[in-house]
Amino acid sequence: MTRLVFWAIDYRVLVIWFATLIVAVMTVPGFASTITLGLALDRAASMGLIAVGLTVLLAAGQIDLSSGAVFAVSGIVAVVLQPNIGIWPAAGVGMLAGLVAGAINGFVVVGLGVNSLVATLATLLAYRAIGHWITQSQPMSGMDIMLALAISQVHWGMLTLRAALFLVLILLLHLWLTYTVAGRNLIALGSSPETARTSGLRPGRMIILAFMGAGLLAGGAGVLQSLSVNTGSPVFGTDLTLLALTAVVVGGTRLEGGRATALGTLGGVLTLVTLTTGMEFASVPAYVQEVVTGMILLTLIVLDRFARPQGAMT
Repeated sequence: MTRLVFWAIDYRVLVIWFATLIVAVMTVPGFASTITLGLALDRAASMGLIAVGLTVLLAAGQIDLSSGAVFAVSGIVAVVLQPNIGIWPAAGVGMLAGLVAGAINGFVVVGLGVNSLVATLATLLAYRAIGHWITQSQPMSGMDIMLALAISQVHWGMLTLRAALFLVLILLLHLWLTYTVAGRNLIALGSSPETARTSGLRPGRMIILAFMGAGLLAGGAGVLQSLSVNTGSPVFGTDLTLLALTAVVVGGTRLEGGRATALGTLGGVLTLVTLTTGMEFASVPAYVQEVVTGMILLTLIVLDRFARPQGAMT
């Protein structure tokens, strides 16, 4: 019995996701259809791309609260520049904007020595303000509605291109964290920065690269979102950072750093999307959805205190 309890704690995110999926299938008509599951996976992709970047940052003992604002600004840039340089070059500049935003975050944290929570809270406000300034607080339309339809098209039964990209990145992150020296060094940095420094690692460089990666992924997610709806808006991504952070922590990556799990992040994203999609289909009010999500996060953080140190997933 004790062994079963520890197993359930180690694999808690999979247990909760499976339970959520069963309840949704039993209570929401048509939830198990490929159309609904494909919709849920596509919704998961934007959150998931941000969650991949946050997984790396949390592993290093850092956090980024500005991802949602970077998501919005990158999407705006990708739409606003289309008449001047074309759709795909504009999309590239939008992703570059995300990379630059991440580099700025990294510089403020490493170069100026500002705590990442405080630093990215400040840049969150700055990037969101830039989005409102560029658009004058109005949504901006893109040039090609057919491209939006193509990006949202479902392939292979239930996967859009955005969802497929998210799953590929999860797999790559899992392999990187598990089998590469760089991945293990990142975990070591999050466990003990001083020990990592005395071991010859370069924490500052690693942290800046982690912020740049997170910015690039948030920017890429924002560009894909704007292209898929043919619109850029300064209010896009308002809740994405909180949701992505919740998914990462629910999946077993520690806020304190030193442990990260790509497969857990996947499970956390799927849990939240299954939960919110099911509740929306059941016409549950938004504020109730937020309460349920918050309670799940709190429960899993408490369970994390009882989890065995080695964890089960990486």
